[in-house]
Amino acid sequence: MAISGGSRLPTSHDFVFPRGALVMGVEPVLRFQTAEERSKGLPVQQETDKESGLLVWSVLVIDQAAERKTDAVVTVKIAAPHQPVPPEAIPGTDVRPVVFEGLTVTPWIDDKACRGAHGGERHRCRAKLGYSLRASGMAPAVVKSSAKAA
Repeated sequence: MAISGGSRLPTSHDFVFPRGALVMGVEPVLRFQTAEERSKGLPVQQETDKESGLLVWSVLVIDQAAERKTDAVVTVKIAAPHQPVPPEAIPGTDVRPVVFEGLTVTPWIDDKACRGAHGGERHRCRAKLGYSLRASGMAPAVVKSSAKAA
């Protein structure tokens, strides 16, 4: 099979965010540091993308099509040499509509809620499918203004 685990599947912004996306902030993704590394006082380094070698940035986004509050805030990672700059806010608001370019999705299994059988209990698996989103960049969304009747 040509698709292996961890494959980044190309998709469109409109497919993932059909009602739009709003940027809340951008911050660096920090590499995991072991207790031994912390005890040695080694500085925390920023994560780099496995494919491009560029620095990885985390963009916190509100998905306007989310059906539940818990699904409304998502993260899109962008690999870039410098911190991506969110688009300007709509005048008079903090709302920053965005369109992600080069968007990919990587499915993965979130098995934290999966519990094995203990002492005669049945196996209860509440694992679910998760998605990791990555993009090559972001641009301001074109906001359609409503025409006012005179």
